[in-house]
Amino acid sequence: MSSRTVPVRRMSFGQATVDAMRMAMREDKRVLVLGEDISWGGNFGQFRGLAEEFGPDRVIDMPISEAIIMAVSVGAAVTGLRPVASMSFVEFTLGAMDEIVNQASKFRYMFGGQVSVPLVLRASDGILRSSAGQHSSSLEGLFTHLPGLKVVAPSNPADAKGLLRAAIAEDDPVIYLENKRITSKRGPTPTGDHLVPLGSAAVRREGTDVTIVTYSAMVLQAEVACRRLAQESIEAELIDLRSLVPLDLDAVVGSVRRTGRVIVAHEAWEFGGFGAELVASITSRAFKELRTAPVRVGAAHAPIPFSPPLERAVVPGADEIVAAARRLIRV
Repeated sequence: MSSRTVPVRRMSFGQATVDAMRMAMREDKRVLVLGEDISWGGNFGQFRGLAEEFGPDRVIDMPISEAIIMAVSVGAAVTGLRPVASMSFVEFTLGAMDEIVNQASKFRYMFGGQVSVPLVLRASDGILRSSAGQHSSSLEGLFTHLPGLKVVAPSNPADAKGLLRAAIAEDDPVIYLENKRITSKRGPTPTGDHLVPLGSAAVRREGTDVTIVTYSAMVLQAEVACRRLAQESIEAELIDLRSLVPLDLDAVVGSVRRTGRVIVAHEAWEFGGFGAELVASITSRAFKELRTAPVRVGAAHAPIPFSPPLERAVVPGADEIVAAARRLIRV
């Protein structure tokens, strides 16, 4: 392995994705961006400066119709281009579910592998400053349920850049989820080209007492929880999945076998959420090593409220993770 130091600088999550887009578009003329109002940079600045460099033929403002955006993206992908489609808020994908579910995810299978659909669908999910019920959802469970789609959910700028580069290089459709709460968060990010392979989890903190498995913005809440637990002499191991499909289940199960306890946490609704799949997979692979039943931490089964206190009551954070760890340790 090379000992060469990779230059890094602090940048925001949004800036890191602009970096990834710019590198991909310079490298491959087939890469283009399309969505609503993206020529001026997008809702969260995630496309800032691309229109000035690459022009309207490759940074394309689309009508206010998610179905049209996805239909054009699928058509472009199957005819040889590599589109990156912006859905702004993840709820907006619901207006394009036929194109996502019945077209993008199934084309490779239905045509016997003769065609691929190399597109990336970028969507902002999660809560942010009382965005209320129609702009605060976490819908990754919908996408992970569908064969043919890959799903990633980075938690920091470096992974945002590396996973987006990997997603654009994929020959299958990728749902790229960028949580609104962390778009402005800054962190050390490689300045040059950077790739994070899909299907590779990261150990953010090593521990011996309990494994916390999470992704996206909940990783930040879990890091706070780990520090608080350490003050109580509870050493938690933190696994950041980064990629939900493909899933690095080996990393998760390996950690659980060492600690014997596991908490699965996400911002999405707990009932029917991706955490249920994780718990089922962990239990089937590591049942004998578990000291107690796995615990899920997720949002209450209710629409996300506008009121900040009610929003906090519905969506979990570090407090709920700490409480879950205490319960597991006492068992």
